[in-house]
Amino acid sequence: MPLQNRVLPSQEIVASPGRGLLMGNRGSLHDTDRRLGTARWRSKAWLCCLLDYKGVSRDPMPPGRWTALFFFDEAVALAAGHRPCAYCRRTDFVRYGEAWARGHDLAERPRAAAMDAVLHRQRVEPHSRRQRTTRAVLGELPDGATIADDGGPALVLAGRVHHWSWDGYAAGATRPSYDEVTVLTPPANLVVLKAGYVPLLHESAVGNKGEPN
Repeated sequence: MPLQNRVLPSQEIVASPGRGLLMGNRGSLHDTDRRLGTARWRSKAWLCCLLDYKGVSRDPMPPGRWTALFFFDEAVALAAGHRPCAYCRRTDFVRYGEAWARGHDLAERPRAAAMDAVLHRQRVEPHSRRQRTTRAVLGELPDGATIADDGGPALVLAGRVHHWSWDGYAAGATRPSYDEVTVLTPPANLVVLKAGYVPLLHESAVGNKGEPN
């Protein structure tokens, strides 16, 4: 039976055999039987990491340490409120921080803790502890944003949407009949995407050179 460690664009952590391109963590969320309790984070540093780093084999749920989480791709991770790890994804973390600085008109790249504090305020409702969403005009959203559409979570590329599932993004891009949509990606991550950060997308959404189909 699969472990409960797959992250949805809605931030939910589920047990699924679905495979992804990235892993990450929010701290230690599991018990000695490798089952999740009620907590869905132990830290404001919600990271998005490489699946493999220097060939090190890692237990996904080591006792009392951290709970490995897995993401379909980086668009899903950003929608759930994660950001690149500064250790195993240093180059991507720097690109992300530089885009954050450009998008927020800052003189220099902010520290990780400062970005995590902003992200945490934007991604979680303080009382219900559920995902905080926003509303936006579809045509104003950057590539890589994720919305909640009638057919489920959907990736935005060039003003059109590709519905997501663990099998991949739907081949046929659609454009909703309504302009205003519910956005899952936190505002700070939208700013980063608008400022030029290019996320790692699954091959079902991109061409051979990493460009949208």
